[in-house]
Amino acid sequence: MEQISNFFMTLHAQVFDPDRLPVAIIALLLVCVIGYFVGAMGGNANPIFWRAVDLLFGKMGGLLDKTDRKAGDLATRGFIITITAVVMGFMLGQFFQTLSTTFPNYKMVDIISLCLILSAGAGWHAVLLLYRALVSKGGVKGAFYAISTTTRTDLTMSDEYTITRVGIGMVAKLFDKGVAAPILWYLIAGLPAAYLYAVLAALSWRFGKEGFSKGFGAPANNLEKLMGAVPNFFAGIILALAGILTPTAGMTRAIIGILPGNKGQAGYFEGGTPITALAYALKVNLGGASQDHDGSAIKRGWAGPDDATARLEASHLKRGLYIVVMGHLLLLVSLLIGFLGHSYGILP
Repeated sequence: MEQISNFFMTLHAQVFDPDRLPVAIIALLLVCVIGYFVGAMGGNANPIFWRAVDLLFGKMGGLLDKTDRKAGDLATRGFIITITAVVMGFMLGQFFQTLSTTFPNYKMVDIISLCLILSAGAGWHAVLLLYRALVSKGGVKGAFYAISTTTRTDLTMSDEYTITRVGIGMVAKLFDKGVAAPILWYLIAGLPAAYLYAVLAALSWRFGKEGFSKGFGAPANNLEKLMGAVPNFFAGIILALAGILTPTAGMTRAIIGILPGNKGQAGYFEGGTPITALAYALKVNLGGASQDHDGSAIKRGWAGPDDATARLEASHLKRGLYIVVMGHLLLLVSLLIGFLGHSYGILP
């Protein structure tokens, strides 16, 4: 019995390192606070690392992603780009991990490295600019540009309802891909795993077209889903629970909405559980067809209750942002409880 107990304790230590909790807490606080006050740099609220991946592979991938090619040919090209980027991302994460071991002071290397693959406050700032623009019925500098750039959605001919849906969807997806997933992978396996996930998320954002790629983005999408499915569901649960902290939002409705088998759920590549949770909590429809910056049609389905409205207004945007902010707070509290529980010997 003692040998079995020791085995599970060893396995737990290998799978989850509680010493990483303070790093995750500090990094999350930094990207929330600094991101909010600095805003979306260059009009892009995604993690800094995603933009580096786009800089390195975006132009090349754009040239290779020729829609007149066969799907198999495009998938092969996308696979080559994906594997190259994955190796680079993993090696970069391993480099930061080694650097952290060499310079362990205050875990500064870990904190800065983790911040590079997270994004929170910058998305909040972008949505607040959009909210002010909608309320004032006038232009607020950068309001639409940041939403469009971050989501790669062409909003040129979109009405306010569509832009509002895209804005709410953006902060929900950032909470999933830019906060929950990289933090969970960091806690489980350190910086190499976190950066491995981050590079897949970046490629999926750049080439995946929310599952509507003609082949080139499929390898990145499928590998990202392999690593991101569990964090996606976890992020959705947190947003559903955040409904209890939001006036007029329905936590029970959101929890019921994300249960397997229910109607009105967003597909994984269209946002998955977080989008579904927000749609049910606000009793609205999120999603709908749009066009990306490359001119490709993104034929999203609708997420939300049958009797919900897709005519979203500024008030919906405000409530949606509030739920997402509360979701970040719940995640932060969970990390703090884990840290304090471990520190005082309450948790293993």
